[in-house]
Amino acid sequence: DEYQWKGPFYFIQGADPQFGLMKAWAIGDINNGDDEWGEEIKLVEQAVQAINKLNPKPKFFVLCGDLIHGMPGTQWRKDQEQDLKNVLKNTDQDIPLVFVSGNHDIGNTPTRETIDNYCKNWGDDYFSFWVGGVFFLVLNSQLYFDSSKCPELKQVQDVWLNEQLAVAEKHKCKHIIVFQHIPLFLRKPDEDHDYFNLEKSVRREIMEKFHKAGIKAVFSGHYHRNAGGSYRGLEMVVSSAIGCQLGEDTHGLRVVVVTDEKIVHRYYSLNELSSQGIEKELLDMLAKQN
Repeated sequence: DEYQWKGPFYFIQGADPQFGLMKAWAIGDINNGDDEWGEEIKLVEQAVQAINKLNPKPKFFVLCGDLIHGMPGTQWRKDQEQDLKNVLKNTDQDIPLVFVSGNHDIGNTPTRETIDNYCKNWGDDYFSFWVGGVFFLVLNSQLYFDSSKCPELKQVQDVWLNEQLAVAEKHKCKHIIVFQHIPLFLRKPDEDHDYFNLEKSVRREIMEKFHKAGIKAVFSGHYHRNAGGSYRGLEMVVSSAIGCQLGEDTHGLRVVVVTDEKIVHRYYSLNELSSQGIEKELLDMLAKQN
């Protein structure tokens, strides 16, 4: 049923609730300072309440990684995960949650064990799904960032991705959209590699593959600021965090409207989305039936 285009719809993208980072960042102890996350709990509660009030309802709510701050094996990790789940349980049951693995969820250099633990807690680290004729791919970007401790898992994801893109071509989907934690790039496809993007040769290979497959947009987080750019018709959208801000943006969520021709999106502060909801211009796009 979901293979068929049925007209415009929208979804909500959030990133980096990262329970524990706000205190760790404030006190300058990124590795051990994450023993409080009351601020983040309030922010995710606000996000859930804002989403639940929206009318029409979004098709789903995707969280693009760094669900919590505690790295695998650290002291507060289990408590952070449990508290995040407790807040997210209040999401309207008609709005599915989609989880993307981030570096704090599976480690900067993931292992089979850290990925297995993530999957037990949050679901698969990569998968695909259809909504109204649009094909969505969720990827584990840590395997592109550093797969040195589990190279075989990167190979398996690569093979799977090629198979999925073949499926998308066969079904003549309306659009293909990708979710991953680490952006391919922040502003320019040929920018230098650093902590916040993928290594240049890896990035080039993925961008080319995505371009050939006709992928329209990649949505990510990780940067804790809004950014983005494009590569040959592929839009790279980097959304700031629900949690700790590292730049000038506000705690927020992105509303993404998918129409017949295009993908239109806007970042809203949590306060704005809570008090005003989605602006008329985007609602009008949703009302247009093809």
